[in-house]
Amino acid sequence: MTAADSPVPADAAPTGRVVLLTTTHRVAPGLLSWPAWQALHGADRVLSGDPDHPQLPYLREAGVAVEPGSPAARELVDYCVAEGGRTAVVLTSAEGESELTDGLARLAGSGREAMPDLELLPGSYDLPGARLLDLVQVMDRIRAECPWSGTRTNEELVKYGIEEAYELVEAIEEGDREALLEELGDVLLQVVFHARIAQDDPEDPFSIDDVAGGIVDKLIHRHPHVFGDEAAETPEDVQRHWLRTKAAEKQRDSVTEGVPLGQPALALTAKLASRARTAALDVALPDGTGIGYELLALAVRAEADGVDPEAALRAAARAYRDAIRAAEGSAGR
Repeated sequence: MTAADSPVPADAAPTGRVVLLTTTHRVAPGLLSWPAWQALHGADRVLSGDPDHPQLPYLREAGVAVEPGSPAARELVDYCVAEGGRTAVVLTSAEGESELTDGLARLAGSGREAMPDLELLPGSYDLPGARLLDLVQVMDRIRAECPWSGTRTNEELVKYGIEEAYELVEAIEEGDREALLEELGDVLLQVVFHARIAQDDPEDPFSIDDVAGGIVDKLIHRHPHVFGDEAAETPEDVQRHWLRTKAAEKQRDSVTEGVPLGQPALALTAKLASRARTAALDVALPDGTGIGYELLALAVRAEADGVDPEAALRAAARAYRDAIRAAEGSAGR
């Protein structure tokens, strides 16, 4: 609202300013925006109804006097309007200041009050990925207080990780965006849960920060074309960088090392074929008869043609499922 729109005359006495200063607990206390520091240092009065607000020690260190207490809307308006207009900053709690804001809205809506300017000022903002901090905090509490989660082991959670991974694959292959969002969360939970369990290990503990730090270091090291001086113009160049760096890290004697044998058979075959092809190894298929060797040949051929045999078979299986349902429907009529 401009001065021309306001029912208060343009030459009216200043009515002051009420600033509701919001902060996020996901950013380290004391890291406030410059407008926030300006408002705090320029205020006639700074208040906080939360005696344990994480910003308080840093404000005191910066020379900002903070009064404890939650003033009522009437008191705050009278204070700001008095003596030519004063500025009051209210440091809001994590739950907000609903009682104060509701009171200010009622006074402003009455049309009979000389109101101070009301401003909501974000003092800090969430960074990308900030909600991951909430997930870690929630997992900590669940691990400490939940009778089931507090006693799980990494070994006991293995089956859930496999189930969640397959549900994620299904959501992707079916193009279900809502399910994709949910299943990514479920897979992320498995990572955080496993890391939280590992943190309690008495002999070799590590935390989610160690997990994240390890993968960050790995990604940077294996992307010299992004974080270093090497060039990569095509996806094939990137793959060569990745495999060369990985080989130097692992110092493996065979391209088959690191291929988990417990994965589904078609996926295992395709992975082995991919390793052999990337290493430019001309490997003849083993002699043998029976369905196993036939499937082996099909999986190797699919990988050479750029087809994921596991995904292709799942797609065919879904078509078969639909045919079964159609047959069931026909039989019921």
